[in-house]
Amino acid sequence: KAVHFLDNVIEVNKYPLPEIDKMTRGTRKIGLGIMGWADLLCKLGIPYNSQDAVNLAEKVMKFIQDKSKEASMELAETRGVFPYFDKSIYSDKGMKIRNATTTTIAPTGTLSIIAGVSSGIEPIFALSYIRNVMDNDELLEVNPLFKQIAIIDGFYSDDLMRRIAKKGSIKDFPEIPKSIKNVFVTSHDISPEWHVKMQAAFQRYTDNAVSKTVNLRHDATKDDVREVFEMAYNTGCK
Repeated sequence: KAVHFLDNVIEVNKYPLPEIDKMTRGTRKIGLGIMGWADLLCKLGIPYNSQDAVNLAEKVMKFIQDKSKEASMELAETRGVFPYFDKSIYSDKGMKIRNATTTTIAPTGTLSIIAGVSSGIEPIFALSYIRNVMDNDELLEVNPLFKQIAIIDGFYSDDLMRRIAKKGSIKDFPEIPKSIKNVFVTSHDISPEWHVKMQAAFQRYTDNAVSKTVNLRHDATKDDVREVFEMAYNTGCK
């Protein structure tokens, strides 16, 4: 359904320039992806910065890649292949497909807020934070999965959540069990290496690029930044 829908979107879109219209219809590239990845890992009790999480990322994205290709090939039987098919890699393979690409990992910033889930394949940015609204009224916002676990395990309190909001991480709070600290990691708890490993895992089964933020320490050097880019390059990220 998602592939069918996205293929239809190409038809109803209004394009700003004739060249964009021609290229979009010529390749019929679509980008099915995911969001809520960090929430899924928390629900399964799998730390984001772990090999188990990386393995699961490959498994999930391979499924989406395989199924989206199957759906695009089914569409090609009734609607035909994309117009530039003869110039594509699929022509040599004899693989008749409707869309030149079927998968992308987008940032999903606004969409994930609307859906109430974590953004794209990013880790949770903050488990608790203070939102300032109207006349500087402070609203305490707590990640719903974390709040649920905190209530069940009996360590929830507004005071603790406010202290977490100021700290930005739960790793230094002795009242929170270690098993929960390991699973509910935030962006800055995760080393750059694991950020890139996660991106590379999804990239292996994604046609287009993968949106990913790598969070660095405040005192990160140019060499730290260089290492991230080189690791991303060496592991096949786009």
